[in-house]
Amino acid sequence: MNNAAAIRRVAVLGAGVMGAQIAAHLANAEVPVVLFDLPAKDGDPNGIVTKAIASLAKMSPAPFAVKERAALIQPANYDQHLEALRNCDLLIEAIAERPDWKADLYKRVTPYLNDRAILATNTSGLRLSQLAESVPENVRSRFCGIHFFNPPRYMALVEVIPCQTTDPAILDLLETFLVSTLGKGVVRAKDTPNFVANRIGVFSMAATIHHTQAFGLSLDLVDALTGPAIGRPKSATYRTADVVGLDTMGHVFKGSALTLQDDPWRQYFNPPAWLTMLIEKGALGQKTKIGIYANKGKQVLDPATGEYRDAGAKPDDAVQAILKIKNPAEKFAALRASDHHQAQFLWAIHRDAFHYAATLLADIADNARDVDFAIRWGFGWGMGPFEIWQAAGWKQVAAWIEEDIAAGKAMTRTPLPPWVRQVDGVHRPEGSYSAAEDAYKPRSALPVYQRQLYPEQVLGEAPHRYGRTVFENTGVRLWTTGDDIGVLNFKSKLHVIGDDVLDGVLEALNIAEQQFSGLVLWQTAAPFSAGANLAPVVPVLMAGDFAVIDRIVAQFQQATAALRYSAIPVVAAAQGLALGGGCEFLMHCDRVVAALESYIGLVEVGVGLIPAGGGCKEFALRAMNEAKGGDLLPFLRPYFEAMAMAKVSRSAEEAQHIGYLKASDVIVFNPNELLYVAKAQVRALAETGYRPPQPRQIRVAGRTGIAAC
Repeated sequence: MNNAAAIRRVAVLGAGVMGAQIAAHLANAEVPVVLFDLPAKDGDPNGIVTKAIASLAKMSPAPFAVKERAALIQPANYDQHLEALRNCDLLIEAIAERPDWKADLYKRVTPYLNDRAILATNTSGLRLSQLAESVPENVRSRFCGIHFFNPPRYMALVEVIPCQTTDPAILDLLETFLVSTLGKGVVRAKDTPNFVANRIGVFSMAATIHHTQAFGLSLDLVDALTGPAIGRPKSATYRTADVVGLDTMGHVFKGSALTLQDDPWRQYFNPPAWLTMLIEKGALGQKTKIGIYANKGKQVLDPATGEYRDAGAKPDDAVQAILKIKNPAEKFAALRASDHHQAQFLWAIHRDAFHYAATLLADIADNARDVDFAIRWGFGWGMGPFEIWQAAGWKQVAAWIEEDIAAGKAMTRTPLPPWVRQVDGVHRPEGSYSAAEDAYKPRSALPVYQRQLYPEQVLGEAPHRYGRTVFENTGVRLWTTGDDIGVLNFKSKLHVIGDDVLDGVLEALNIAEQQFSGLVLWQTAAPFSAGANLAPVVPVLMAGDFAVIDRIVAQFQQATAALRYSAIPVVAAAQGLALGGGCEFLMHCDRVVAALESYIGLVEVGVGLIPAGGGCKEFALRAMNEAKGGDLLPFLRPYFEAMAMAKVSRSAEEAQHIGYLKASDVIVFNPNELLYVAKAQVRALAETGYRPPQPRQIRVAGRTGIAAC
């Protein structure tokens, strides 16, 4: 029972910020949704839900891939529409974190569930065993947790949490649906408070707050130290708190302090006085335009005085020099050995995160890989805590932690668990360490993961081997996995397109036509392409050497034409940015398989140029086909406006609406499935007697069109 198609219709119970956004992302995936809430006291009984749906259109970042997806959400209320639940295969409860409210809701809705429907709660940390007590016995085998992270469209992580009575087949079905249909990274968490990501991530924030005060650092300096400099998001620590909402953060901290009764670090979850003060004043962060930061981020709170001062503190040069050390072992050795308080702070926050994660591993997760993915996908870290520890030298770091525990420098005197000394790392090629089973666990064998030919990895796994090289130059690599489909990727930074890429594309196409039945244009990592490499063009323009410019343009057009008229089908697999020349490459392929989060556009006007790689021609061709012999202008004008305004799509589906992608192009939600689906598309084209299109005359609007546009 792991066919995602078994989930055809979903009900979301609760039209708050989270519930409405979950409904929006389901609608993005073309899954019909019934969104429930209480009946409004006045006017339309569905007023609460209709207002919530309307508010989705105003949110940034946008929950909908395109605004038309709102039509897939059906408003409903608990008084009038419970019968609609009978046709739903999955119910996601997303109301406030009140066990009593959830219990009342379960009693109200479960009589209307069909005998296959799954009931899942989006709780962020309540015990499933407690909630299951309010679920009828005949439904408990179909009850579990399904914890999305905010915002649901953009955050990769979903935690799936079973209770003791959950049927394992239900978990497999849900994981398959979440991974392939919704494009998520799934971590199966154990039924413990705050699950995996929030348990470790919230502690990391608590430790940072504690050490901020202990080392006497300003909040903006800590943000400068705990952002990209250590592989974390730009919003770092305190700007992240403002984005999340200080009231939300305070609630999470209080809830942790209340529920983590046996946690040796429990005292550190008590909110600091300055946080309580800001919440009481209504300074809740981004949503109130003042919180830890004020005046659009130009000022920052001084916790000692409660006043704001100018922000912008930077790490000392000596500490920045340590952070630039490439070798993780040398970097951490330097941080620990330094007597600079900023370096000591950085060592301390890492030490205590490692200590906490190791102590909890057996209780919260099946293996260390799940912890690292949870923090990467849920909190945006470049590496998870176990990966960082292993990269820095497992045994040496463990010895340092033990020394600091003995010296009273760690946040508690709780010893490291014995298993830490018994292993030389938690990630190996054969799997990741399970503290509960004292074994290295391989990845999931669920069939859905066979669609991920090169899945995301953790440090210590055997690195991906991208097939056998067939051709390579400084710009591209053509390779094969042993089948009859070639794969071409760019080697340049941000996959920009320069002379070597253009030459490589032409040569690779020539070879592919001789050796393969089709070709996939796919990058091993995002973005697809940031466009043409304009750096060499600038001095040529400055010198007025237009003959060279003509040669560059001709070379680019030759490459895109070769894609268009290749004797074999060419399919592009794209994610992330596909701008300028990158967009033009997509437009000339037989088909594009695009991840939902693809941001595509002809942006040349932004730097004073016009698209010169065939994008204008493709727009003219599409307008002619749509006009069907009639007036061109109504069809040409939107394309002209897209180029003139340098429009960049906010999703792959919006790229179809603009016209950068065709209606026949394919959108997938999980970027790890791009190559698998693209190969399937190539194979389908090749096996149905593919013939390249023939050059044809293109009717254009001419001077009349220029005047009209």
